Amino acid sequence: MAQPFRPDIRVLLPVAAAASLLLSACSGTPSLKLSPAATQPEGSSGYTEKPGWATTKFAVAAANPLATEAGYKVLQAGGSAIDAAIAVQMVLSLVEPQSSGIGGGAFLLHATGSKVEAYDGREVAPAAATENHFIGKDGKPLPFIEGVVGGRSVGVPGVVRMLELAHKEHGKLPWAKLFEPAIGLAEDGFKVSARLNTLLANEKYLANDPTARAYFFDAAGKPWPVGHTLKNPELAKVLRDIARNGSKALLEGEVAKAIVDKVNSHPTNPGQMTLADLSGYQPKKREALCTDYQLAARTYNMCGFPPPSSGGIAVAQILGILKNTNATSIPLGDGLTGPNDPKGKLPKADWLYLYNEAARLAFADRNQYVADPDFVQAPAGNWKSLTDSAYLAERAKLIGEKSMNIAKPGTPGGMKTSYAPMPDQIEHGTSHISVVDAMGNAVAMTTTIEDQFGSRQMVKGFLLNNELTDFSFAPKDASGAPIANRVQPGKRPRSSMAPTLVFDKSDGKLLMSGGSPGGALIIHYTSKLVYGIFNWGLTPQQAINLPNFGSLNGPTMLEEQRFPPATVSALRERGAEVREMNMTSGLQAITRAEIHGQQMWLGGADPRREGVVMGD
Repeated sequence: MAQPFRPDIRVLLPVAAAASLLLSACSGTPSLKLSPAATQPEGSSGYTEKPGWATTKFAVAAANPLATEAGYKVLQAGGSAIDAAIAVQMVLSLVEPQSSGIGGGAFLLHATGSKVEAYDGREVAPAAATENHFIGKDGKPLPFIEGVVGGRSVGVPGVVRMLELAHKEHGKLPWAKLFEPAIGLAEDGFKVSARLNTLLANEKYLANDPTARAYFFDAAGKPWPVGHTLKNPELAKVLRDIARNGSKALLEGEVAKAIVDKVNSHPTNPGQMTLADLSGYQPKKREALCTDYQLAARTYNMCGFPPPSSGGIAVAQILGILKNTNATSIPLGDGLTGPNDPKGKLPKADWLYLYNEAARLAFADRNQYVADPDFVQAPAGNWKSLTDSAYLAERAKLIGEKSMNIAKPGTPGGMKTSYAPMPDQIEHGTSHISVVDAMGNAVAMTTTIEDQFGSRQMVKGFLLNNELTDFSFAPKDASGAPIANRVQPGKRPRSSMAPTLVFDKSDGKLLMSGGSPGGALIIHYTSKLVYGIFNWGLTPQQAINLPNFGSLNGPTMLEEQRFPPATVSALRERGAEVREMNMTSGLQAITRAEIHGQQMWLGGADPRREGVVMGD
């Protein structure tokens, strides 16, 4: 099993990072049924130190210990990385319902050697949806939360059918066996974690749904306490049906009818979903967005997810722009001292300034160009025009001594667009899974129901997504120019999910699988991870532990109580509006390492959430 680090053995990462590990014996059983006692709860905010982990054969990192254990048991039984990801997702549907589940969607990158495949399980808008889907009776876009709660926000869920396709192509264990951990926990019960309890206590809308209220809250209307054993026999039945009959058990028949009825019968905010929308859903295989990331004498091949996700493009843009500045010559600085000491190094103010200027440029392009590629043409006919090295070098020249605060989009490939930039809009939710199996195959999968507890609509033991609120509520700007990411029937909303795989360009070996939840901030969390590992030589746990930061093409955001006042002042002196705030990432990552000539996998899980890494 994965082992924690200790500071007495040197570890050689591909980028010459130093770390340490503890090797101790542990044993496991090939049974896939899990023990509900395996939880290690932590709150929705705060910071609980994680040791980092090391394995020799395989590893799985997920956002909840029970979900990680499900993936571990599958890998231990000889399953593939895809098999493990399926088992993890089904358990997350039960134990982390606020973030992802079978009522949502996902983006999955799979690597066999250096061959990368991108599986798109993003939700789609119903056929009856129009570009005025989120326009109220007054002719104006609805307030965000009014669009979220109810049936109007629910997209056709795609994660199960996408995983079914991936399993058909890369699964080793029987499909039905992968559901055993989740079914066992749903029937026997699992202990409510501190994170789930805290989020329920702060939730304002979920209890308005009678089904959700009866499941998540006691008779007095209070959330079940930490440690309460929660059972979900309805979800167990649905999972059994999917295990036997595949995705059609979710998207056709009794469950599909229940979804449609729930969506369309909401008393104040109904949707327009049909049985045909559900049965007709098809996942897509897309070409992964891979770019060269050259540092000194070494070149990496960094692969992210293409549109309808903006994550892969934006991460590549930020890192590519930074390469054209002096950011790469700025080392990490010393951490804080005192009660808020993060016990590590911190990015310096000069580096943070350059990073956030690069981020503004990337987000300006994101809001201008990125949407479902089946509906919107890429600039200059190719999405890689946005990551072209010459284009990014020109964008970097816009960074001056004073912050631009709000950047304007560029003209990649020299091509102008008729689309209007999308206005600022909230993004939430998600969970991330990283897996490396014993054959060396890897998965990076980010999965979501969007907002906390999705649309707050529960059916058959699971929550429905509110993914349609990732579309622009406004279909046009004031001049009537259309917004690329507007609602259209059958369209997939733009996402920020950024599952990422990194390879050594010289030999094609996998070096990293990683990603994070966090709405639009996913892009910054993932960029921090990649930069920390490959530029600063950190282990995955060290990179994850770094404080969070970023800009969505507005204020500079810094994780509260993690940066010294001098850093904040230095950024403000350069013209940036700085906001210190809670930035709860949920990074998971696995990297390749060599220890005394032996290949190993180093794993990291975010101390801001309750995830862990397991493996042998």
